[in-house]
Amino acid sequence: METSKKVKQEKKKVLLMGKSGAGKSSMRSIIFSNHVARDVRRLGATIDVDKKRVKFLGNLLLDIWDCGGQDAFTESYLTSQKSYVFSDVGVLIYVFDVESSDFSTHGTHGSSDRDLQTYAAIISALGAYSPRARIFTLVHKMDLVATEYREAVLNSRSVAILGKSGIFKSSLGIYATSIWDETLYKAWGGIVNSLIPNLDIVEDGLKDLQRVTDGEEIVLFEQNTFLTVTRVGSDVGNENPNHDRYERLSNIIKTFKNSLSVYADSNSSHQFDSFVVKTRVFNLIIHRLTYNAYVLFVFPPGEAELQCAKLNILAAKDEFAHIESVAEGIDDGLKMARGNSTHGREY
Repeated sequence: METSKKVKQEKKKVLLMGKSGAGKSSMRSIIFSNHVARDVRRLGATIDVDKKRVKFLGNLLLDIWDCGGQDAFTESYLTSQKSYVFSDVGVLIYVFDVESSDFSTHGTHGSSDRDLQTYAAIISALGAYSPRARIFTLVHKMDLVATEYREAVLNSRSVAILGKSGIFKSSLGIYATSIWDETLYKAWGGIVNSLIPNLDIVEDGLKDLQRVTDGEEIVLFEQNTFLTVTRVGSDVGNENPNHDRYERLSNIIKTFKNSLSVYADSNSSHQFDSFVVKTRVFNLIIHRLTYNAYVLFVFPPGEAELQCAKLNILAAKDEFAHIESVAEGIDDGLKMARGNSTHGREY
């Protein structure tokens, strides 16, 4: 693998906004602070702006501004703090509570559509100070909606939100989320994926690794959040019918990683180095690839194939560490063993 592009570090200001009680701090704590869903009920309301800096995949710094959603704070953001809050924003994530009585999809005026009026005012302020920002809206607490009605509810909410999104309408991302399932990981994975600088370099490296090893699927996860960074697959791997497998894996693996804290001392970060699944139809490895990332590698069954894959991952470690660093691209190629391909599988 050859890389000739410079890898630069980027900092993104991320506004997390929405009405008080919408679930903003809960989801942030689950994704970035290793809380589990049952514990976030203990979290109190956010007062004014709670700032947290998160280093993501080495060269991406997220400055997350969790903005309290009480009316007094929102009024302050839109008046006296307007320039301070809305300048230099990379991303706005706006959270709507799906059960809010202040959300109207009928375009009426008054308190019934207060959520949309507040959202429209925030969009207007953002357009004035950060017109190049990216916008994502999360229709949250969808677990409270009966399964058979969720698609219709999301569609009606989406139409109303798009109508208030101003200059950001064409690029708006909308997700249905819940802290109780993998939808939260799908949404935040999509958001963070859109922010990662030099993602093309990372993907090129994974494609080289997949091509020379005949791996069926390779998925890169960020080591703290276990959000999916990117993936590559062969024609065989792309036949996997479980389209939500990445988010499900993120949820499962992070839960497993956090459970290790029971056996760790106070000086340990309870990280694991590798995890292997061997079956008659496929092998799977989750292995620490760099300081900031894990790789999931799906490949044909057999002990020889397993040992070959381990050697390939070890050979790739230094190269991917260079890709993550703030430095010139590395011109050294990787020498990797070659495996064999078989049929599509589910995992």
